Amino acid sequence: MALDFSPFFKRYETLRDGVDRIFAQVQAQTGDMVRCGKGCSDCCYALFDLSLIEALYINYHFNQRYEGMERSRILERADEADRAVYRLKRQIYKASQEGKAAPEILAEVARQRVRCPLLGEGDLCALYEQRPITCRLYGIPMVIGEAAHTCHRSGFEPGQSYPTIQTARLQDQLFDISSDLARALGSAYPDLGSMLVPASMALLTDYDEAYLGVPAGGGSCASCASD
Repeated sequence: MALDFSPFFKRYETLRDGVDRIFAQVQAQTGDMVRCGKGCSDCCYALFDLSLIEALYINYHFNQRYEGMERSRILERADEADRAVYRLKRQIYKASQEGKAAPEILAEVARQRVRCPLLGEGDLCALYEQRPITCRLYGIPMVIGEAAHTCHRSGFEPGQSYPTIQTARLQDQLFDISSDLARALGSAYPDLGSMLVPASMALLTDYDEAYLGVPAGGGSCASCASD
């Protein structure tokens, strides 16, 4: 029977809604410098990983919404994207083994563009209402790994002072929800709560008891156990 993650989904949605409010506040404060709009898909080619709670959330809503040929097309794109991400991560590992500096490696990663499998026709997201937090922040200034980032299509100028989001704090909150979920499941995998995966893998994975390391009889939390 399907696992019920709804208590943790609610916690995630509370965090997500807070992020949407932050985006709206920054947009209101900076006017036309935020240039996100329908049909703009620049962020849909950015490389980033999802926390466990986000991966489960995307997986759940994808499985609820899509079937038939449309589902198959998205999964084909996910498989293609996953192979591209795998090749890129091998390149990153090789570069690190060759002694290249981390900033140089990160700069190269930033230049890579892998199409998100959820990016459909008309450059529209197939799960827009459930899109990850990183997608929801793209377009306003952020600090990622102690470096400032923003969309190159925005009107923000280097060297100027703007309201900036500290993504590390959000990542900590995502980690907390994911870790609590893993503990509630009673997972046999100690690092499950810190797992990070690309969106392609979130779509392709069957998050069943075996994958999540849930012992026979379900997790320690009744709300997360099998029905």
